[in-house]
Amino acid sequence: MDTRNVRRRGRADDLEELMIEDVRETDADYTDAMLSDACDMKPSRSTDSFHWDIWLLMTVQNWVFDFGRPIAALMFPAEWFPMHLPSVGDYFHMLYNLVTPFCILKLFERSHTKTSSTFRNLCVIIFVMGASIHLVGDSINHRLVNLGYKLHLSVRDNPMMQSLQPRGLVDSFVLLYNYDEVIGHLMWYIPFFICLFLYYAGCFLGYGSVERQSQSISWWILTIFSGVYYWYLVTEGQIFVVYFITFIAMLGYMIFKKTKQNSRLDANGLFLLYSFALCFVLVIIWVMYLWNDEALRLKYPGLLYIPEPWSYYTLYIRK
Repeated sequence: MDTRNVRRRGRADDLEELMIEDVRETDADYTDAMLSDACDMKPSRSTDSFHWDIWLLMTVQNWVFDFGRPIAALMFPAEWFPMHLPSVGDYFHMLYNLVTPFCILKLFERSHTKTSSTFRNLCVIIFVMGASIHLVGDSINHRLVNLGYKLHLSVRDNPMMQSLQPRGLVDSFVLLYNYDEVIGHLMWYIPFFICLFLYYAGCFLGYGSVERQSQSISWWILTIFSGVYYWYLVTEGQIFVVYFITFIAMLGYMIFKKTKQNSRLDANGLFLLYSFALCFVLVIIWVMYLWNDEALRLKYPGLLYIPEPWSYYTLYIRK
């Protein structure tokens, strides 16, 4: 037997095995790299999908837990919720403070683009802090209304405050008002609108990357309900400046994305933009309707005159 042929065959087999192993290692490395890249990439959507579950939940809870909160406090019998215990409106506010951050976080999860999680979480934390501060001040405020407090008057001009003794207590109620209507509202609404804008900024897609879909009637109805709620939020919260800056930023960013990057809004971005646009129209109508009201002008002096709906209620509707 020729041992040289055996040696040659052995060397060839070894070489073949080494080449196969190298190919396997290369394929494995390539596959791992592809999987790693796929994990880092966010999957692109082929359709312009609307987040019905989140937006419907958010709109309903806004109307029930925020707009309906003072209404529920007035409708339920006072003996069911004594003055020294939380009212039904307070429980509504607590639920609002839980559901709204949840909806915001879920919106961020479904955004086309990712933003800094640290900044997002910080905005949500400040939002919850501000809403919680407002919960306490608003709870006491509505109890004062049941005792005859006039919302269309300032704290010091209220008849019940003018007869309060010692006079230093009035300053305490002024401080409470500032926590409720100023500090609480700013800490509540500024991060809230920042979160909405951050999500809105991720609602842009290329013209050819999504399928165009006409919006349904139910989508338009939900948009109207959302816009009317934002009107209430802006007027009752006295946050027109914060809202208006956000609205202008949304319009400017949309123009920039359309002209510079040839991008368009998806159904979720249009929902936010149209809701804000309807809110702006309703605020203008509201201000024009009450522009010459002398009684409300005493509480809201100056050019930026946007009366609160509940001040209008205590002045003209509640007897």
